[in-house]
Amino acid sequence: MTSEAATVDTPLSKLVGAKTAKALAGHLDLHTAGDLVYHFPRRYDERGEHTDIRALDVGEQVTVLAQVQRTAVRPMRQRRGNLLEVTVGDSTGGTLTLTFFGNQAWRERELRPGRWGLFAGKVTEFRGRRQLNGPEYVLLGEATDGEAAANEEIEEFAGALIPVYPAAAAVPTWVIARCVRVVLDTFTPPDDPLPATLRASRSLVGIGPALREIHRPSSKEELYRARRRLKWDEAFAVQLTLVQRKHRAAAWPARARPPRAGGLLDAFDARLPYELTSGQRDVGREIGADLATAHPMHRLLQGEVGSGKTVVALRAMLQVVDAGGQAALLAPTEVLAAQHHRGMRDLLGPLGRAGELDAAEQATRVELVTGSLPAAARRAALAEVASGRAGLVLGTHALLYEGVDFADLGLVVVDEQHRFGVEQRDALRAKADQPPHVLVMTATPIPRTVAMTVYGDLETSTLSQLPRGRSPIASHVVPAAEKPAFLDRAWRRVREEVAAGHQAYVVCPRIGDTPAGSSTGPAAEEPPAEDDTGRRAPLAVTEVAPLLAEGPLHGLRIGVLHGRLPADEKDAVMRSFAAGDLDVLVATTVIEVGVDVPNATVMIVLDADRFGVSQLHQLRGRVGRGSAAGLCLLVTEAAEGSSARERLDAVASTTDGFKLAELDLEQRREGDVLGATQSGHRSHLRLLSLRRDAELIRDARAEAIVLVEEDPELARHPALAASVAALVDAERAEYLEKG
Repeated sequence: MTSEAATVDTPLSKLVGAKTAKALAGHLDLHTAGDLVYHFPRRYDERGEHTDIRALDVGEQVTVLAQVQRTAVRPMRQRRGNLLEVTVGDSTGGTLTLTFFGNQAWRERELRPGRWGLFAGKVTEFRGRRQLNGPEYVLLGEATDGEAAANEEIEEFAGALIPVYPAAAAVPTWVIARCVRVVLDTFTPPDDPLPATLRASRSLVGIGPALREIHRPSSKEELYRARRRLKWDEAFAVQLTLVQRKHRAAAWPARARPPRAGGLLDAFDARLPYELTSGQRDVGREIGADLATAHPMHRLLQGEVGSGKTVVALRAMLQVVDAGGQAALLAPTEVLAAQHHRGMRDLLGPLGRAGELDAAEQATRVELVTGSLPAAARRAALAEVASGRAGLVLGTHALLYEGVDFADLGLVVVDEQHRFGVEQRDALRAKADQPPHVLVMTATPIPRTVAMTVYGDLETSTLSQLPRGRSPIASHVVPAAEKPAFLDRAWRRVREEVAAGHQAYVVCPRIGDTPAGSSTGPAAEEPPAEDDTGRRAPLAVTEVAPLLAEGPLHGLRIGVLHGRLPADEKDAVMRSFAAGDLDVLVATTVIEVGVDVPNATVMIVLDADRFGVSQLHQLRGRVGRGSAAGLCLLVTEAAEGSSARERLDAVASTTDGFKLAELDLEQRREGDVLGATQSGHRSHLRLLSLRRDAELIRDARAEAIVLVEEDPELARHPALAASVAALVDAERAEYLEKG
């Protein structure tokens, strides 16, 4: 190793040696001093305190701080030599067995009872005991009995707080810590990117002290200050990017689409068979005002399942048609696109039948464009779209294909936006001569910090009221393994609802009958037949439907719906169910969004623990859509007290989608808010938590707004612009830009 001065761009090979640098690059994607200095500890252990050994999961790669309790040597049965078993523990009484094969008397002398150490390896289980086989380790404390007093690895842990890094089997945490120490000894931090006035007003430490203290904290207080500063950098970079995007978008030209008195929208409102909620009216006014400006609207409309978003979107689309433009609605599935088409045609009546005998005087046409349209019907639909006669165009990703041309695309509505990639949404926007107005809809409630951090460049409207006539939904967990009689009762409940003239859904996590290696059908609908814990395959539609027909639902009219059915067959099944010709629909999550059958009152979700919180909330929104109360039964074999069971209990306990969205965020990994999963890049947001840092994110946004108003392109703050570019690289900025 060398004492050469290090900057963020210095290759690690010049600082820690070629072999170690190669390991850091190959296993952890760390190449420069900057990469390593920004590879922050995952947590900090404190000597004398415990790592909760009892909470370790089998199969997990772990680093634990523990104390040697006892050692034992015994001969191996299957081969020559001895086995050294070392029991380590913590202050809670949790223990872990370390096993070392072969004659290693030196190791027995080294691992004396009372010694503390960091032990790294993969957790396995043998005869009910947790163990690490042949773990890597480093012992802490004074070196004695001839051990090398200058041992670098021990020196690293002289402080009270011991950093534990995201590591790899070939590069354990103490090797990373040693490399960090070498780099920090000669590291020259970059110029502080944050303006001095901002640092002072927000009481933030400088970048140099923050980077040193996060790796080698002198106290818990200094560590907190370091983490707060570095979290601020991450939040500020994201918010500056979003606020700049919003600022630029406000300057883009767009064609204003003001309302027209006596037009289609007024005629539609006059024929609506029900009264809009106050929320629908308020949001309608916000959207109407946006459409009337000469800059493109970019608005997120979120609302609970059944809150009436589709009617709000249709009214916006009609305002654009009144102003001489066209509006396109992009739906994630053909089932949903076809349902939107039927629903909008029904709501519009003669207003949506231009060119037909019973058309109203100011009518437009409503066209459906999907990949499965027969060639002649497709040609006819595309001609209507290209000529502008079709004011309302509904479709799937088929709308994005070459050959789908609009006369004057004024508004793009994206339904269930999380189902689309940014490139797909951008492709539809590119079909307009000028940037069109964009309305993004979601029925998946978005926690406030996520909305602020991922959709911070959009104006947000929320529909919280349910339309009159909607019924409450009761949800219950059915523990099938513990109480099989409860499952029998669930099937009897379905029969009772059908006898009362209602209908039911049965939802399964898998389609079934997937040929090995087949890529047919949407991958999101088809989880693997068996997961890596060895659990049985999730229940499948094609297997469950015949069992129900022969068993507990014998004699009822049962239909099957999933993503691998041909489009015309899917449409026929949905039409039959909507018309009441089927009693029970056994389906995958293809029914999750948009499917609207008011007569369906009960849903049974099988293997409910295989679904996410938001997905379950979406699914149960398919029942209770009419005047009769809805019932959702979540069937599971998850044990009482398990995290899966607690998640289901939480879903059953509330129908507040925003509460559930917060729970969902709490229970799963937050992911990379800048789309690293889409780009395949390593996340650059290492410390910021959308859940825990809501206040900090709000503060960062407020400062970003002030700064961008004064200096839109950060021309007077080049170090800050460079820092933002490093944290929000070009690809991620484009991800946000495409929104």
